[in-house]
Amino acid sequence: MSVFHLIAPSGYCINQSAAARGVERLEAAGHEVHNQAVIARREQRFAGSDAERVGDVNALVDLPENTIVLPVRGGYGASRLLAQIDWEGLALRQQRSPLLICGHSDFTAIQMGLLARGVVTFSGPMLAANFGADTLDAFTQEHFWRALRNKTYSVAWHGEGPACEAQGTLWGGNLAMLVSLIGTPYLPAIDGGILVLEDINEHPFRVERMLLSLHHAGILNRQRAIVLGSFSNSAPNEYDAGYSLHSMIDYLRTQIDVPLISGLAFGHEPQTVTLPLGAQATLNHNGAHTTLTLTGHSVLNE
Repeated sequence: MSVFHLIAPSGYCINQSAAARGVERLEAAGHEVHNQAVIARREQRFAGSDAERVGDVNALVDLPENTIVLPVRGGYGASRLLAQIDWEGLALRQQRSPLLICGHSDFTAIQMGLLARGVVTFSGPMLAANFGADTLDAFTQEHFWRALRNKTYSVAWHGEGPACEAQGTLWGGNLAMLVSLIGTPYLPAIDGGILVLEDINEHPFRVERMLLSLHHAGILNRQRAIVLGSFSNSAPNEYDAGYSLHSMIDYLRTQIDVPLISGLAFGHEPQTVTLPLGAQATLNHNGAHTTLTLTGHSVLNE
């Protein structure tokens, strides 16, 4: 069984019962869950003061090896911590004996800052929304453990987009957080990569605007492929008159020179894959079926 260490670098966990349920499930499965005090911690809308929250992150350098690091939730708050994080210390610690750091949403900002220094993390479930969901999704749980236990593994789905084959560094995560990092030292400069993106509560025109920001910054066309996950709660309205997430994707394909594959179960949904950001990826898409094979990431020593 595994040791989970909780951190809370972002928003206060308003759904305390979900977080408690997540802890109970992990412990019932035989895992240890450390640092549970961060679940109830609060200052304004945040899961504690800036000093407390950045302390969670910087304290990772002293954790024992083979620990799974799991944020309680996302929200907002990680951006306030970026200038205070001990990036060099964390990078050196990961070179010595990597922790398995998993999360998504607002946590993407910290994950990209780490990847800019060569540290691989996992974009995947968090405590409250996933492990503490009313019903624990079997697909999400299976893909989480597959990613953390297998040095090579694949995810497959019925993707949409042009037939293509691509290889490169897998990177990305939450679209809004990536766009917020443009022009900063916390966005990794990756050429020839496979960029995977997702988001929540963003209307299709805002998703388009953010994707175009990445495009105008020269980031999209430097990749070998772009993979879109879920964009939850992005329904158009009457004013859109037929403009939708689907038509937005069709438009984006006319603007970029690299293949864009959609339909991956990845993001703010009960059902999500876990992806090692910074791993080596091979993408194969035949026009209907897509396979993403991942290797080069650290795994649990069991």
